[in-house]
Amino acid sequence: MAVTIIISAVLIAGFLAGLRLMQNPATARNGNRLSALCMALAILFTINELGIWNSVSTWILIVIGSVAGILLGQKVMMIQMPQLVALLNGFGGAASAIVAATSLSLTANPGALVVLTAALALAVGSITFFGSAIAALKLQGTVSQKTVSLKGHRYWLGALLAAGLLLIILSIFYPGPLFYVIAVLFSIYGVLMTLRVGGADMPIIISFLNSLSGIAAAICGLAVYNILLAGAGALVGVAGMILTQLMCKAMNRNLQAVLSGFSGATPVPGTPQPEEPGPQAQSLKEEQIPDLVREAQKVIFVPGYGMAVSQAQQQVKDLIDVLESRGKTVKIAIHPVAGRMPGHMNVLLAEVGVPYEMLYDMDTINPEFAETDLVIVVGACDVINPAANSAEGTPIYGMPILEVEKARHILIFNLDARPGYSCVENSLYSKQNVLTVWGDAKETVARVTASLGEE
Repeated sequence: MAVTIIISAVLIAGFLAGLRLMQNPATARNGNRLSALCMALAILFTINELGIWNSVSTWILIVIGSVAGILLGQKVMMIQMPQLVALLNGFGGAASAIVAATSLSLTANPGALVVLTAALALAVGSITFFGSAIAALKLQGTVSQKTVSLKGHRYWLGALLAAGLLLIILSIFYPGPLFYVIAVLFSIYGVLMTLRVGGADMPIIISFLNSLSGIAAAICGLAVYNILLAGAGALVGVAGMILTQLMCKAMNRNLQAVLSGFSGATPVPGTPQPEEPGPQAQSLKEEQIPDLVREAQKVIFVPGYGMAVSQAQQQVKDLIDVLESRGKTVKIAIHPVAGRMPGHMNVLLAEVGVPYEMLYDMDTINPEFAETDLVIVVGACDVINPAANSAEGTPIYGMPILEVEKARHILIFNLDARPGYSCVENSLYSKQNVLTVWGDAKETVARVTASLGEE
C-alpha cells in the first residue's frame, strides 16, 4: 500500500510539473511530453496493480484506443480542435461512468460509501459525456449554436436534478436497478443543460465540462479505491474550474448565468443598430489601404474565430512580415475568449511561426489602442463590439472588449457584416475611422499583402 501511495504521488507530481511547464510557450512542448509520459506510466502501473499483464482483451483495447488517438490528433484540423477537446472531455466522463457502473461487481459486499460514490461518479460522468457531445455538435454546427430552450426548461432541469439526487441516495439501499435510471436522468440533464448555452459561451462550457470530467474521475477513483485515479481526476477538476472562472471573468459573466442560458439578443430601445447587414457608409475607401499602411508606424492585429474558419493565419503572418520589413511596430491583441476554446488564437498563430512575444492579452494591450495608428481585425466581431458597453439585455453587455475603436484607423477583414455568436450587431462598422473589407480573409488579406509588395 505504501508503495502504491508513493508511486501515485510521484506521477501526480509529474502531472503538476507538466502543467507548470505548459505555462510558458518555450517549455510547453516538454510539459506536454512529460504529462503524456506520466499518463503512460500511470496506465502501466494500473495494469500491474490489477495483475492483468496477460489479459489479451486489455492490450487489444489499449492498441485500439492508442491508434484512434493518434489518427484523431493527426487528422483533425486546428479549426476542429475545440470539437475534439469537447469530445475528449466527453470520453473521459463516459469512462468514469462505465467504471462506476461496473464497480459494484468488483466488491463482494459494497458498503454505503462505495455505492454512493459510484452513483455520483455515474451521474457526473453521464452529464459530462452527453453535455460534451452536444457541445461538440454545436461547435460543428450540426446543432444550432444559439440558445435552445424548451418550454419550462428551467423546471425540467430542476426536476431532473432533484429526482437524480434522490435516486442517488436511494441507490444505497437498491444499488443495481437504480443505477440505470440515474444514468438516464443525468444524461438527459447534460443534454438540456448544454442546449441552453449559446455559441458565444462555448469557451466557458468547454472549460466547465473539462472540470466535470476530472471530478467524475476523482469520484470514480474513490469508488474503486484507486488513489492515482482520484488524485489525477482531482487535478483535472481543479484546473478546469480555475480555467472556467478565468473565462467567466473575461466575459464578465458568472457560471450560473451561462448555464441558465440566454433567450437571445434583442435590440434594446435607444441602442443604435444597423438596419441591414452589409457595408456601411464610411469616409475610408479600400484603395486607401496602401496609404494607411504606409503611414502607420504602430499596428495592432486582432485575430478572431473568423480567421480560424478561413484558415487565414498564414496570410496574417505574411502581412505581419511585410509590415515588420518596413520598420513598423507590430503587436497582436488576444481576447481571452477569441475562438471557441481558451488559447485557440495562440495555437493557430504559433502554428505558422508567429513569435509568442508578439501576443498581448487584453488587459495589457487595451491602454495602447489610443496610441495606435492602425488596427487590423481579422475575423473578429463580438470581442471588439462597442455595443458591449451599451446594449443592455444582450449576451455581451458588460463583457470586456478590445478597445480598438480608440485607434486612429481600423481595418476589418470579416466575411460579412452579420453579427457574431452573440447575435448583436457590431456598431463599430459604422464609425468613420473604420474600413471594412468583406470576403474570405484568406483571400482579402493576401490581396492587400500583394498590393503592398507591388509598391
